[in-house]
Amino acid sequence: MRTALVTGASRGIGAAIASKLTDSGCKVLAPSRVELDLASESSVEAYLASLEKPVDILVNDAGINRVAMLENIQGRDISDTLQINLLAPFRLIQFLAQQMKARNYGRIVNISSLWGVVSRGGRISYSMSKTALNGMTRSLAVELAPYNVLVNAVAPGYVMTDLTRQNNTPAEIEKISQQIPIQRLARPQEIADVVAFLCSEQNTYLVGQTIIVDGGYSCL
Repeated sequence: MRTALVTGASRGIGAAIASKLTDSGCKVLAPSRVELDLASESSVEAYLASLEKPVDILVNDAGINRVAMLENIQGRDISDTLQINLLAPFRLIQFLAQQMKARNYGRIVNISSLWGVVSRGGRISYSMSKTALNGMTRSLAVELAPYNVLVNAVAPGYVMTDLTRQNNTPAEIEKISQQIPIQRLARPQEIADVVAFLCSEQNTYLVGQTIIVDGGYSCL
């Protein structure tokens, strides 16, 4: 049985990924924020030190998105976003990849975003972090592929999560849907299906890719 560590698994896409991996036969570690606070370097180190068994699969899903236009961005907006979306995932990979290399097996998937490929107003901090995450994915893929540790990223577009419903009215969601070629938002399970394949032993040759799952939005 493979062991998978999924961050941000309490809701939305992360919860769907954790459920899909569990259904596929993996033992899933889904730490709460109390157990693993990505905003705290000491929490990340303490969690890694507490792991008793090797991890075969890592999915970096947890992230934050503080929307602010250029003139309103505070220093903490940048530093917090980079810490949670980029630096903490890097540290998890740096630690766990050593074990994966020693066993000649590993699957790592970084959950990026459509806004790491294209962007819009108010997404400066978020787009910075996700663009850097895509670059990190490519570089790590080159280093780790010779050890059968395959690193990829998945970049979702608009996804119908509880947070999306909370932040948008039904009319706003309908307007967003009309801007997407497939005419609807993604379901979390659709993102999870792509991630599960990348994490599986069926994936033997996809390496260093950022797979955009956005219903065709980025083609416009």
